[in-house]
Amino acid sequence: MGILAIIVGAAASFAFGAFWYGIFSDSWKQSSRVPLDADGNPENMRNPVPYVTCAIALILVAGMMRHSFATAGIDTLGKGIMSGAGIGLFFVTPWIALFHGYSMHSHRLTLINGGYATIGCALMGAALTLL
Repeated sequence: MGILAIIVGAAASFAFGAFWYGIFSDSWKQSSRVPLDADGNPENMRNPVPYVTCAIALILVAGMMRHSFATAGIDTLGKGIMSGAGIGLFFVTPWIALFHGYSMHSHRLTLINGGYATIGCALMGAALTLL
């Protein structure tokens, strides 16, 4: 069940990312300064590399979260959501803020990406404790 929980957790976070960045797409495109095509979409939108990289990264995060949860005895839905959100908010988001600060990106981008990390990790934590 461990591998299934990891894959479901990563998939839940990936799917949420599509929803999240769909909502914030205009703000994200402006804040990230990603190159856009003639239609106003990211130039690499059809390139599979960012999506494959994202999937691999989310599997790695879910795998480490599963290990950490098992070690810490996090075994209920409430603990999984709270611990996942804590990882996103207090581990991942500060690193995002650090990278954005040095690359001179806006605070709005930090909020968009940090919000995804926080909620995405909370969903991952939920999946890891449910399965």
